[in-house]
Amino acid sequence: MVRRPVAWIVALVLFAEAFGIAALQWFLGMVVDNQRMSLAGLDPDVMSLSSKIGGVAFGLYFALCGLIALLVAVRDRTPAGLGRVLLISAAVVHGVLGAFTWGLVGWHAFLFMMVVMGLVVLLLMTYDGQQRPASGKPQDGTDGDPVGDSPVSPPPAPTTP
Repeated sequence: MVRRPVAWIVALVLFAEAFGIAALQWFLGMVVDNQRMSLAGLDPDVMSLSSKIGGVAFGLYFALCGLIALLVAVRDRTPAGLGRVLLISAAVVHGVLGAFTWGLVGWHAFLFMMVVMGLVVLLLMTYDGQQRPASGKPQDGTDGDPVGDSPVSPPPAPTTP
């Protein structure tokens, strides 16, 4: 199956992206600070600090999404609850960022964003229909024998003419 390799790849890509976005925002904050740049009269120190804080926050968000993908890969189980919501939001963020990067950066960045979005969606979709653990045994500890299983109502009695 492709579920586990996709989960590992998504985890690695999101961890690399977390480091990359945090480093880029930190670098941009340093550039603003060193150049003493201002935008419409805003304080350069506030702009620099907010860029650094935003980069760290966004990097932590992607690292958390990468951690969820890593747990999915290790456990080979579907993400549930908050983890599923975070992975869906990561796919949406990549879609929105892809739309912005098409015009601002170019088609290479757009392609990267769409590939990451596709990987996250593939991770969510491959685990979507999984109801049982990967071993195929029920979680209650039985072997799945129908010996102890009884129907809700007894089968109809045969009738003779």
